[in-house]
Amino acid sequence: MDRMIYLAMTAAQQMMHGQALASHNLANASTVGFKADFEAARAMPVYGNGHPSRAYAMLERPGTDFAPGTIETTGNELDIAVNGQGFIAVQAPDGTEAYTRAGDLQMNVNGQLLTGAGHPVLGNGGPIALPQSEKITIGVDGTISIRPVGQEAATLAQVDRIRLVNPDVKNLRKGPDGLFRLADKSPAPPDAAVRLTSGALERSNVNTVAEMGQLIDNSRQYDMAVKAMSTAQQIDAAGAKLLDIRG
Repeated sequence: MDRMIYLAMTAAQQMMHGQALASHNLANASTVGFKADFEAARAMPVYGNGHPSRAYAMLERPGTDFAPGTIETTGNELDIAVNGQGFIAVQAPDGTEAYTRAGDLQMNVNGQLLTGAGHPVLGNGGPIALPQSEKITIGVDGTISIRPVGQEAATLAQVDRIRLVNPDVKNLRKGPDGLFRLADKSPAPPDAAVRLTSGALERSNVNTVAEMGQLIDNSRQYDMAVKAMSTAQQIDAAGAKLLDIRG
């Protein structure tokens, strides 16, 4: 009886984790460059001093869906979208190099180029800082050119180049900050083949219909686990009553 209760109890707990994961995906359905997380459940034996005759349910996040999101034209000169495979290198809060697909760039008061989440964008020599200008142009290869204040329209000066990388997604791990890093924590080499579209953004690849369906499935499975615990309690009570009668 305790096996049934333990399995149902852990299943209910893991379904709550599944609800949190699906809710997280749904909450980021409109986040620029967001990649949805997968979920998978499996039965795991409980190891101890004796034979592993007990099992519990465990929900895992085995990976991330790297399918591209839709490209939406914005017309903003600082908006960029990665065409096909590739990532934009940024500086994580801990100072390490990380990667993102979010191209909603902006400049702070110091001229530093940041993502919409506030992460500094990396260039050839570290975080990119731009001087005052009348116009900013980002090329397909990440080259940043500006028209200095007071100069003619045809005058463009190249100031830096966005660091673009294309590591194998099998080696990427998503952190709690939503940024990707290589499993061995090493920096990925730049890839000149990565291309950008200026004046556009890549939207989230979250399938809202599928995630809503997953929420409903998780809710039903949670109810089944709770019902199993209730059934186990009733069976236990009936067995105890039978023993009392025989006694």
